[in-house]
Amino acid sequence: MRIGELARRAGVSTRALRYYEEQGLLRPDRRPSGYRDYGEQAVTTVRHIRLLLSAGLGTAVIAEILPCVPDDTTVLAPTCPELLDGLAEERARITASMQRLAAARDILDALIATGAPSADREPAATATTAGAAGRGAGQEM
Repeated sequence: MRIGELARRAGVSTRALRYYEEQGLLRPDRRPSGYRDYGEQAVTTVRHIRLLLSAGLGTAVIAEILPCVPDDTTVLAPTCPELLDGLAEERARITASMQRLAAARDILDALIATGAPSADREPAATATTAGAAGRGAGQEM
């Protein structure tokens, strides 16, 4: 199938497919006309690529994993146990990133909670807006 058909069936853009090819994740045949020719397995391969990307894995790691995911029912082929350590490292990296993001969210929550306007004080946005409105056009600060 040609690239447009694969894009439609896999639910991705042709640009994404070209990128996957550049990264060595897809290897289409070439017709004599130069057009890419993808086999039926390419649809499944693209779905696996998308799933692994959504899991936070980079294309270099995905390139190592793809040969070990032979079909839609096998999570990781038993012939690839050497990948487990690398996957555990990726998981630890993602967990650490999630912890950093949670800490940042907690800080923002605290800042928002302490900066909430009360009924007896004027919101800061109103004071800033009033100051800006008081300056005439063409006046420098």
